[in-house]
Amino acid sequence: MQRMLAAELDSEYGRRVRVAGWLHHQRQLAQVAFVLVRDRSGITQVVLEEPDARAAVARLIPETVIEVEGTVVNSDQAPAGVELVDPTISVVSEPVLPPPFELRRPQLNAQLPTLLDHAAVSLRHPARRAVAAIAAASVSGFRAALDTSGFTEVFTPKVVAAATESGANVFPIDWFGRRAFLAQSPQFYKQIMVGVFARVYEVGPVFRAEPHDTARHLAQYLSLDAEMGFITDHRDVMAVLRSVLAAMAETINERAQPALDLLKLTTPEVPVDIPVVAFRDAQEMIERATRRPTLGEPDLSPADERWLGDWSRQQHGSEFVYVTGYPMVKRPFYTHPDPNDPTASNSFDLLFRGLELVTGGQRLHRFDDYAQALRGHDLTAFNGYLDAFRHGMPPHGGFAIGLERWIARLTGAANIREVTLFPRDLNRLAP
Repeated sequence: MQRMLAAELDSEYGRRVRVAGWLHHQRQLAQVAFVLVRDRSGITQVVLEEPDARAAVARLIPETVIEVEGTVVNSDQAPAGVELVDPTISVVSEPVLPPPFELRRPQLNAQLPTLLDHAAVSLRHPARRAVAAIAAASVSGFRAALDTSGFTEVFTPKVVAAATESGANVFPIDWFGRRAFLAQSPQFYKQIMVGVFARVYEVGPVFRAEPHDTARHLAQYLSLDAEMGFITDHRDVMAVLRSVLAAMAETINERAQPALDLLKLTTPEVPVDIPVVAFRDAQEMIERATRRPTLGEPDLSPADERWLGDWSRQQHGSEFVYVTGYPMVKRPFYTHPDPNDPTASNSFDLLFRGLELVTGGQRLHRFDDYAQALRGHDLTAFNGYLDAFRHGMPPHGGFAIGLERWIARLTGAANIREVTLFPRDLNRLAP
């Protein structure tokens, strides 16, 4: 008899079926026992009336792996609207210990550090698993949107010979006696690959040795990167990013609706025209409204981002807002300046619900511009990268989305670690 999933049983009324999963919970009454079996699709309720069978199950602890053969009947009180009766239950694997918290509860009754310490078990909880399902659907939507737009997925090294952004925020490692680093981003490689495919993207981990111990930072996170050639300026990149975010939201609705329902979430509407505000205009608005000095600062503070998020929602009905024209002093050396103002950049941040979600922009594409931007540096350290520009590169640009930040804002998580399977940060290197 082929195994079936809990979500498939509502079309099997009257049939004898086999399910398998984890013993999620059992309730023993005087004349009957109700056993809940959890699998990857949901929960099946099993009804036991025979005394010996009830006694055999009563000794089992939660998370015992079991198989059940039974007849499918309708039940309005069961979790999925059906239940199995006249069952035969077999034990596949028994735990050595009971779980450190009750997975049957709607919410896990433990502090975040405890949940992370016991991630192997806490991630089995339906709510935590639902978050992971939404993340998986987000990545699927990201890939699908770019695949249909002529992008090619690439796979680049995560060990590099030189820092991408700056030398201060990298993890040095020993590479067979040579100094190397964990990659801060695939930036150099995705630019090189624009010279091969014109449009590329990558999904992979990046590493930032920033000693932050905040609710919004990780030392390792998953970056959704894209780079595209033959653009006019950064606005072409912003248009593609908007389409990608819309596809991610749509794919979540298609592939993870049960997870959304469980968490009582809806995906955000991505406007066709996301509001755009220039960096200096944003500072002026914030200073006028808050009396907080912002003009002359090279970046937006978290409080500034929150204010802009509120402004965008109130004035435009949008949970997204683009900020463009960040000062060149706050952007990496490969950033293209604004032709009309060399102190400003053809770059942007996308804020989502008051938090920076995406950074992107137009890059330099002429070799002479790189030689000028890297004046005072040893160019031999960048030779492999600069070769792309020595041999002709089109105007190009790209962006990077932090997956965990996207999921944290989407779910309303107070701490980014709540939506990260196995966080790596200033204090955590296990499990």
